[in-house]
This record gives sequence, C-alpha cells and structure tokens, in this order.
Amino acid sequence: MNYIVGRCLRRVLYSPIIKPRIRFNSGSVTIPPEDTLQSHRMKMRETEPIEKKKARLLYQSRKRGMLENDLLLSTFVGKYLDKFDEKQTAMYDTLINSPSNDWDIYYWATNTKPTPPEYDHEIMDLLKEHTKNIKKESRIRQPDL
Repeated sequence: MNYIVGRCLRRVLYSPIIKPRIRFNSGSVTIPPEDTLQSHRMKMRETEPIEKKKARLLYQSRKRGMLENDLLLSTFVGKYLDKFDEKQTAMYDTLINSPSNDWDIYYWATNTKPTPPEYDHEIMDLLKEHTKNIKKESRIRQPDL
C-alpha cells in the first residue's frame, strides 16, 4: 500500500472523531453489517425532542444531494411537517433516512416502482399525492426558511 494512502486511511479509520467502521484482523477486512449501523443511528434519535427532530428533518429534506428530491421533499415538508404528530414525524424520519438510495424514494413517490410494505404508510400516500401536484403549483425552487 502506498505510504501516503496508508497514512490517510489510518487517520480516517482511527480518528477519535470518526468511529472506525472497518476493522483489520490479521490482514483481512471486517465490515460491520449495515443494520448494526442503522439501528445505532436510530437509537441515538429516540430521545430527540420533537422540535429538534422536525428541524433536522426540514434540513435533511432540503439537502438530499439530488435536485429532484430536494424540490419534492422540501415543498412536501414546507406544506405538511408542522401538522405531523409524533408518530407521523417518526414515519417520515424512517422514510427519508432508512433507504440507502434516494432514487428509491423518488421512484416510490412518483409510482415508477412499487413501494415496499415497510414504507407504504400514510406519509408515503401523502407524499404520492403531493408528487402528483394536482393544483399545478410552481415547484421550481425550495420554500423559504
């Protein structure tokens, strides 16, 4: 392994800020299962106050990394998030943070692909209705904060 690459890799893997996700055991690489990381993230957020959770979801809905979902989810959250109760907020949190691919959310919302049963709930139905844009609202920019 290149000396510089090795040093950089060691900094990332053994940084006190970034928890190591890859472990080296006598030359082999062990990667923990994704569900372990996912459940750890979800446990950290169980005690999160509802106001803080809604603020986080507002930010996450605006910064998806994909313009289509940025516009779709930010306008959806701007319209409905304040009206969500705690259960609905948790469903929305799971919906946008559990799938590993943002294109999946987009395809489900636009009915291009069938929605898996674990995400097929009232929030997804509301998102699908929002996506249809029956009132022909202009959604070429994200709502103001």
